[in-house]
Amino acid sequence: MTKITFVGAGSTIFMQNIVGDALLTPALADSHFALMDIDPVRLAESEAVAKAMIRSVGTGATVSTHTDRRAALDGADFVITAFQVGGYEPCTVTDFEIPKQYGLRQTIADTLGVGGIMRGLRTVPVLWGVAQDMMQLCPNATLLQYVNPMAINTWSLAERFPNLKHVGLCHSVQNTVEELAHDLDLPKADFRYKVAGINHVAFFLKLEHEGRDLYPALRQGYRAGHLPKPPLLMPRCPNKVRYEVMDHLGYFCTESSEHFAEYVPWFIKDGRNDLIEQFSIPLDEYPTRCVEQVANWKEQAKTLTDGRNIEVTRSHEFAADLMNAIVTDTPYTAYGNLPNTGQIPQLPLGAAVETPCLVDSNGVQPSVVTDIPPQLIALMRTQINVQELTVRALTEENPEYIYHAAMMDPHTAAELDLRQIRGLVTDLLSAHGDWLPDWCRPARAA
Repeated sequence: MTKITFVGAGSTIFMQNIVGDALLTPALADSHFALMDIDPVRLAESEAVAKAMIRSVGTGATVSTHTDRRAALDGADFVITAFQVGGYEPCTVTDFEIPKQYGLRQTIADTLGVGGIMRGLRTVPVLWGVAQDMMQLCPNATLLQYVNPMAINTWSLAERFPNLKHVGLCHSVQNTVEELAHDLDLPKADFRYKVAGINHVAFFLKLEHEGRDLYPALRQGYRAGHLPKPPLLMPRCPNKVRYEVMDHLGYFCTESSEHFAEYVPWFIKDGRNDLIEQFSIPLDEYPTRCVEQVANWKEQAKTLTDGRNIEVTRSHEFAADLMNAIVTDTPYTAYGNLPNTGQIPQLPLGAAVETPCLVDSNGVQPSVVTDIPPQLIALMRTQINVQELTVRALTEENPEYIYHAAMMDPHTAAELDLRQIRGLVTDLLSAHGDWLPDWCRPARAA
């Protein structure tokens, strides 16, 4: 019996997708799912959902629940992480409200920028704890890491635990294919594409439908005002930013416009509300989304945990197919985030990069991509600068690198001067307090 441990199983909808996919995969259908979370109420809700899915599918799978992480990890074959350290309150609120006091506005704040840096400082030590436990209790297990900031997390794990089997997984490629298929009125199953870069700033280097290059249609549709259509996945978040960047840089990015807008210096600018309106940038989108999700979950929980069976359908997450490939030695291709050992020679070694990966019983093996256009590489380097300094801060326990990371962030640097950035970072470190490692003490104030 394959043991699949889910750390952060209180993320019930995400757990439902991954466990549901596994139940519909013959080689994984009779797995043992060890669900772990520090919130016993959400954990109990997830247990009820998982058991209802097992009843619905009729497999021999079993479920155990744990608030003790080591008990959940003991003997695992696969470990899935999906958690948010500090939650919406207080940490996400802090990451938005303090920057606002400096005039720095954000949309999601979980990947780059001061919000992404702070989330990385909170998250990496917990992931290191998971990895340490894995090396002791299930050293041959593969970690499927779904937590943001993906690149900072993946890079940090490789620095501290070079022998850990792990891969960072995201759904930005799948989501983007779905949106583009919606915009072009084409079946997504017929798309053929090649993507490479870094998580959330990877690009479609090839995008075809039945051998036809789709870029001319995207460019023509955008310039004529027909594209993008109202979004399929996030109704409040039109894809205008990504189309605008494609129009200037030539290629379509994998991450949504609300994310991408805060990775670059071009769209969210003080005194330029015309840009916010023109490109429909949803400022404070993530806090809004969190509030809605909390409210909606109360109703969803009643439906999902009332003892009835739950219809189980396939999601587009990579996890189950990846685990199946390893268990059955059946080759599978997934987009994975791994330390750069040369798979993108244009980017620094060690940086977390995202490329197509072959998965089989040998594990996750990245393919080499050598043809990323130089303007895209230049953009990726601006992101890697921030990631590298944050990882350096974590591995060397040097707070000064936190300040340097924020100073190199494209959006932050476009809005604030050096003294403002130092003051902002000091305020964030002070406000987060015990949510951060002990060495993260405010450095010299502005």
